[in-house]
Amino acid sequence: MTDCKKNHSHDLHGACCGHDGIDKGRRMTLDMLAGGGLAALMGSLAGGFPMPAMAQDDEVVRIGYLPITDATPLLVAHAKGYFADEGLEAERPTLIRGWSPLIEAFVAGKFNLVHFLKPIPVWMRYNNDFPVKVMAWAHTNGSALVVGRHTDVTDFAGLGGKQVAVPFWYSMHNIVLQYALRANGLKPVIKSQGEPLANDEVNLQVLPPPEMPPALAAKKIDAYIVAEPFNALGELKAGARMLRFTGDIWKNHPCCVVCMNEQVTTAKPEWTQKVMNAVVRASVYASQNKEEVAQLLSKDGEGYLPAPAAVVKRAMTLYADHQDYIDTGAIVNEGEYHNGRIDFQPWPYPSATKLIVEEMNKTVVSGDATFLSKLDPDFVTNDLVDYTFVKNALAKYPEWQNDPSVASGGDPFTREEVLKL
Repeated sequence: MTDCKKNHSHDLHGACCGHDGIDKGRRMTLDMLAGGGLAALMGSLAGGFPMPAMAQDDEVVRIGYLPITDATPLLVAHAKGYFADEGLEAERPTLIRGWSPLIEAFVAGKFNLVHFLKPIPVWMRYNNDFPVKVMAWAHTNGSALVVGRHTDVTDFAGLGGKQVAVPFWYSMHNIVLQYALRANGLKPVIKSQGEPLANDEVNLQVLPPPEMPPALAAKKIDAYIVAEPFNALGELKAGARMLRFTGDIWKNHPCCVVCMNEQVTTAKPEWTQKVMNAVVRASVYASQNKEEVAQLLSKDGEGYLPAPAAVVKRAMTLYADHQDYIDTGAIVNEGEYHNGRIDFQPWPYPSATKLIVEEMNKTVVSGDATFLSKLDPDFVTNDLVDYTFVKNALAKYPEWQNDPSVASGGDPFTREEVLKL
């Protein structure tokens, strides 16, 4: 697989390291992964599964990330020198264009600190037996559904007969999208391009986030749901119209989570704690300084994200103060939710993990998903997530409780999930 280094060219139209468009081989890999073939895939690539030895023996923090705002705490921790403050050496984070190659690299031990869409670790741990652990939340909210201006879609009901892209089958985006479709009497389906759709069917396909805006601009898809800054980019550059923010449906939902290999966290608890101290500190800083952080991460700043500062700032700050979002129904629950376009608090609320496991059993995905029906949500809530290291770090940085997505009215570590249209 091709990795994208800092000195290689990236753009927001799917180009990376000189390759344009959708890679058919990557599509095959996505299908294999969705079908539970991670073990076979990594066996062919790395001579065995799992292969965490390099990550265990190496004290250097090696971060893999997608060019989305979900990676903010990991990127800020590097940019602000928080790993160094903990006495850790950290390489500059490596930008990866899609979830499939990031998963592959993490499994192979190339990265020991990554962010994944929250349902991905569920699938990795319980369908593929890989010892991934969720260590913290990377952020809350920070995603949306946008539609092309070539369509007449003004609400979810209007998506009938349309083509919609999601970033990965095992994603919060797929969960929230299908929740909204079902509520509007629509059926999520997975069909080949060109295959006829009934008026009540919505055809879903997986696209890496950087490929979504150009696909929408070219009218190859009618809508996409993804993390920022690709919604803001779509609005500014690809003729996209904001249909609904996901955080306005599921209040302060998780999207990406910080993940590590459980064998590493068990073997190196002191190192792990230092890593988590840096990540939590970065989350607090991002929460308190969104506009500055947007500039820092953009290609006009330190270049972690290949998007202009104006796009990243919009993605991090423009929300309920933009009246058009309220007038068009992109924001409906502001009076009750009071959240931001993206917020940053690291505590992994157990109630959210439980809800994800429950909702995944209702969500259409490609490949064999029978493993989901065998999962006990309460067991997964306690087994998938390591609460110890993040809680220690939160005690060191109590300012985390000032983020608007932290539960109020009592225990900040406990909340009830709110999911409604």
